[in-house]
Amino acid sequence: MSDLTQAARMLEAVLFASRKPLNPRQLAARLPEGVDIQGALAALLTHYAGRGVELVRVGEAYAFRTAGDLAHLMREEVEETRKLSRAGIETLAIIAYHQPVTRAEIEDIRGVSVNKGTLDQLIELEWVRLGRRRLTPGRPVTYVVTETFLDQFGLETARDLPDLKEMRAAGLLESRLPPVVTVKSHETEALDPDSVAQDED
Repeated sequence: MSDLTQAARMLEAVLFASRKPLNPRQLAARLPEGVDIQGALAALLTHYAGRGVELVRVGEAYAFRTAGDLAHLMREEVEETRKLSRAGIETLAIIAYHQPVTRAEIEDIRGVSVNKGTLDQLIELEWVRLGRRRLTPGRPVTYVVTETFLDQFGLETARDLPDLKEMRAAGLLESRLPPVVTVKSHETEALDPDSVAQDED
């Protein structure tokens, strides 16, 4: 058995046993030193391509998931204990499309105030987390989506989100929300590189 084959087997076992997606650094910490993580991942991606269970990327991490076209076979009747409100859905969508975004910017886009409980629920669901503070007066916190959010909705990155028109057509966004909003780009706006928000201002 080649070293790469053995590495792929070990990687396969670790990923199957994990409840959450694992990134290369986390995988390396679980395997013997010197294992070719990238080579083993490439081998597994090729091996599982087109199968009923596939190895997929979730952000920078990897996980085994049921093939998308077979997901309907896995559905079970489950009791819904919590339901995300319309405000929660809109807030989540705004964060996903405009991250990193502050609470004030979310309110500007929605045209109404954002209840702190709505943001708390999204954080509790592990779909949203606090990002870095802005280097602006008051140093407001920003909000970004998590890898758990990407995994839950079958996305590799936030760039894979559907078009806003599709979201409205599906009834996930109110038509009153503007098609284009002005939010300072996170690529050019100053963020505090050493400060990740721990609480809200």
